[in-house]
Amino acid sequence: MTKILKIDIVSDVVCPWCTIGYKRLEKAITELGVEDQVDITWQPFELNPNMPAEGQNVNEHITEKYGSTTAQQNESKKMMTEAGAELGFKFDYFDGMRMVNTFDAHVLLEYAKDYGKQTELKMTLTKAFFSDRKDVSTKEVLKEALLSVGLDADKALAKLDDEAARSAVRDQQNYWKNMGVNSVPTIVFNRKSAVTGAQPVATFKQVLTELLAE
Repeated sequence: MTKILKIDIVSDVVCPWCTIGYKRLEKAITELGVEDQVDITWQPFELNPNMPAEGQNVNEHITEKYGSTTAQQNESKKMMTEAGAELGFKFDYFDGMRMVNTFDAHVLLEYAKDYGKQTELKMTLTKAFFSDRKDVSTKEVLKEALLSVGLDADKALAKLDDEAARSAVRDQQNYWKNMGVNSVPTIVFNRKSAVTGAQPVATFKQVLTELLAE
């Protein structure tokens, strides 16, 4: 019987390092040829739970939250853009870019889980935000993403007005916070061990090899 390694990725749709981290993990899985031995679930984390509907300019937001200067931000964007390019992902940072609220996106990711479309939807939303300059808090963009991965958009969007669906996501967020997750990505293996941050492909390969050999 093939051993299945359960991987929970706690992350946000608008988190660049989460995208880089996942892409590196994906590369490690592919290079090891263990695609059929891992089961990935995305878990909700909001970098900015109090972000208003109109969002906030990314540069302003980063300065306010982390106190980084424009030079530091530019350096960081350059690093992320290069890291993304190596993995075939395009980060398109532009002047009017806005940080947005991602709660609705998390509700839809939870919905997508039951249809085996979670990773696909996650990457579609991330690409919409970082590569295509789209606002992933709007119903139009969310609907487009749902349709592009073959989900029933009307049924999925109805979940956004469903209090039970919304509180299920809040419960998940609280669960991971209570487990001590305060930065993302946090990648949890079999709910026993975890690594944080966008680790190098080699590190992920080592972790996967050790855990699958246990």
